[in-house]
Amino acid sequence: MTFLLKGAASALALSCGMAAMGVTPAHAYTLMDMIRGDQARTQRTIVNPRPSVPAVLSAPDAPLPKVSSPQYYTYKPDAMRFVDTGKFTDPVVTGAVANVSATTEVEPSVQRRFLIEAKVRAPAAVAQALESYYGDVKNPLVWLSGTDVSDRAKAAMDVLADAASVGLDPADYAVQVPSDDPANPDPANRDRALTQFELELSAKVLAYVQDTVRGRVDPNKLSGYHDFKRKDVNLAPVLKLARMSPDTAAYLRSRTPDGPQFVALRDELTKLRAEGAEDDRISITLTGLLRPGDNSSEIPSIVKAIDKHGSAALKAEHATTLAAYAGSTDYSPEIVSLVEGFQKEHGLKPDGVVGQATVRVMLGGDSNASKLEKLIVAMEQARWLPADLGSRYVFINQPAYMVYYHNDNKEQLSMRVVIGQPSHQTFFFQDQIETVEFNPFWGVPQSIIINEMLPRLRSDPSYLDRMGYEVAVGGRAVPSSSVDWYGSTTNVSVRQPPSDDNALGELKILFPNAHAIYMHDTPSKSFFKRDMRALSHGCVRLAEPRAMAAAVLNTTVDQIGKEIATGKNHAQQVPQKIPVYVAYFTAWPNKDGVVQYFDDVYGRDAYVKKAFDATTKARGAQI
Repeated sequence: MTFLLKGAASALALSCGMAAMGVTPAHAYTLMDMIRGDQARTQRTIVNPRPSVPAVLSAPDAPLPKVSSPQYYTYKPDAMRFVDTGKFTDPVVTGAVANVSATTEVEPSVQRRFLIEAKVRAPAAVAQALESYYGDVKNPLVWLSGTDVSDRAKAAMDVLADAASVGLDPADYAVQVPSDDPANPDPANRDRALTQFELELSAKVLAYVQDTVRGRVDPNKLSGYHDFKRKDVNLAPVLKLARMSPDTAAYLRSRTPDGPQFVALRDELTKLRAEGAEDDRISITLTGLLRPGDNSSEIPSIVKAIDKHGSAALKAEHATTLAAYAGSTDYSPEIVSLVEGFQKEHGLKPDGVVGQATVRVMLGGDSNASKLEKLIVAMEQARWLPADLGSRYVFINQPAYMVYYHNDNKEQLSMRVVIGQPSHQTFFFQDQIETVEFNPFWGVPQSIIINEMLPRLRSDPSYLDRMGYEVAVGGRAVPSSSVDWYGSTTNVSVRQPPSDDNALGELKILFPNAHAIYMHDTPSKSFFKRDMRALSHGCVRLAEPRAMAAAVLNTTVDQIGKEIATGKNHAQQVPQKIPVYVAYFTAWPNKDGVVQYFDDVYGRDAYVKKAFDATTKARGAQI
């Protein structure tokens, strides 16, 4: 029994709040909930009227319920529709020319009237902007000069053709310049083709501006783990500004994000494309872990990789080993020492055990082709965030297992974190840090009560009482043994009091959100020594929680220690709300602007790439 209880406690220590899709939101009832007066419950829970007597198991054969995790979706691109050209007016036919100022540029009806016959499909916002612009007779055509395509149009098309340089797909914005048909010399055919081109190019320019500002993909259509308010892009003035600008190309390029992170990604993309594919990559294939004393045919490749990618200092320190190595497949102490030195200088656990994380670094990271794919996804995702992250913010990059605190436009603190397991993934969203809570209660979310505690509680209703957890029904404290665990648990709250073994440790940093995710301490310190740290139930565990709390509260680590030393559960508001980006980037620049690459721990990049393909296909569908 003792072993079982300890095992259960360890499992609970892994836990962190996470809301579940498609069910009543997980709302663990904590002391802070009481302070906020949040005691509402809607579903009935049966309580045994005799608390001292074990609950009657009213439905022993009832199946165990489950709380489902969010799902990934088959991406559905934004709907396309035909531009309503019936809203376009012919200034001559309608007599509108007489009402237009003499200084207003208006095309002869012989050309503009064919806009009504043009057929163009576009996303709804683009179509609306086209109808607004061309429906006003005061607005001249943008891309034509007489009976030919203007230099302005050619400049715009050059920008669209170069869309790949900013992480977009040129195929999404391709427009064909009309050519004369010798078999059909009728000038009217030329005018029709030109006005069709006019409307098509305007649609592509508007789509480009919208995409380069907010991205091609709606992140919320990727999965239930993505949560963003999609940016609104004001397309109304774009065509006028493109027409009036002395440098149309410069205007269009100016719409691309210019924050330092995006610029670093863009420059890295340009550099890698110039370098091309790599032909001399070393191959290391391991199906498991290589441990000291093992024998493996991959040892020669490992030594070769370290010789290629290790630092000059490392190679000088192990010069004798490298010079004497003759291709042995024994993982000898000398080679182990070489590997440990390589691991240490790359921030890996220097234990000599070679796994996938070590192999990846030994090989110099991803291939150029893989890096390019990660960069394009990262540039798309960067567009979902504000172009300017702010002068003070917290940035969590899940694939890096790191969190960074920026102040005065500089990175002032960074530390390792633990994120959600693949089965309990951390969401991708942004919010604002509001509160630091000391000596916190851990309110157990419904997902953990149902999926992990309920099987035990049905056979052992007093389990939570013995473990020191507090149980309440509708806000009223009751013994665990008095609850009918075969009834609904929606009205049941479970929490763990502050203690050394509390799953949240000494403190938690709150940014209230629908997913019940926050940053917190943990008693499981050994997890931070691991290279792969996707180990929690969704929240973000901090390696140095006191340092992060001091940073967001604008105080000292000593003062944080004093708050904890009171032993009392209490909270402090941050002096000023701080943006927090709970982000997911497999390519992202460090504080020096050098782009680093990370494993796609949740496999999310693949869904973004599928969304790219679906979007391009939808946009290229035949009329």
